[in-house]
Amino acid sequence: MFDSVIVKMFLQFFINGLMIGMVYALIAIGVVIIFRSTKVFNFAVGDMILVGGYIAWTFFNIGIPPLLVIILTIVVGALLGLIIDRLAMRPMIGQPVLAAIMVTLATAYVLKGIVLLIYGGHPKLFSGFLPGQTFRVRGIVLTNDMLWIFGVTLFLFILFFIFYKFSKFGVDMRATAEDHQLAQTRGIRVRNIFALSWALAGVTAVVGGILLGVKLSVHLPLADVGLKAFAAVIFGGLESILGALVGGLIIGILENLVGGFIEPTLKEIFPYIILLLVLVFRPEGLFGLKRIERL
Repeated sequence: MFDSVIVKMFLQFFINGLMIGMVYALIAIGVVIIFRSTKVFNFAVGDMILVGGYIAWTFFNIGIPPLLVIILTIVVGALLGLIIDRLAMRPMIGQPVLAAIMVTLATAYVLKGIVLLIYGGHPKLFSGFLPGQTFRVRGIVLTNDMLWIFGVTLFLFILFFIFYKFSKFGVDMRATAEDHQLAQTRGIRVRNIFALSWALAGVTAVVGGILLGVKLSVHLPLADVGLKAFAAVIFGGLESILGALVGGLIIGILENLVGGFIEPTLKEIFPYIILLLVLVFRPEGLFGLKRIERL
């Protein structure tokens, strides 16, 4: 009897972690896309998630149907990415990478300031946003928000894979990630690829904001999820999209298992413990490339 309860608890925490890990993976893929294309680590991703959650809540609060809310928020996310690229990142082309990274940090504070100015610091709830009901399968609880998270993220993963693997823009993005100068000699407009990368990152961030906002409510600490996505990126490898997917799932699962079986408060810091360990013992990540520089 005791063993049966432990198994059910394990499965419940595992499934919860898998669902939240899929969101981490989605956000992490957006970070990897930008890094592969521009070699810039996007520290504004957490606040882009926050903006996505608040924008979706605004659309829903004025009576727009949920499906249309998601579509409109995705459009806003793409526009947000394009605006960041045009106003903040494009002037940094040719500048040291560290300067561009600092600009993403400044962008994060600007976005958070705008959110505070418009919405204040009060949490916003998505009451009745996602249709559906809670299911129980052999004692395992599957809530409607968990099922939606699984369905939406899986759909986006498949859509992104098709786009990145088979579309002309996807091929151009992969070529740009390998070598900017070589891509330019092949007629690829590298600046347009940078803009597209930021637009896609904006889409992944705001979708993450919607899904996390539905599950956790939209509030300022939601931006901290971006740091957990960083843990997934480093764990999987900075330049690996597959690594971002695997890293996000592993971080989500381990986080929930630790919080469920060891200590709930440890759940919030465990991704950063993993991040520290990976940086110390395997800085290139699971699927990253180890680069050796000869002097």
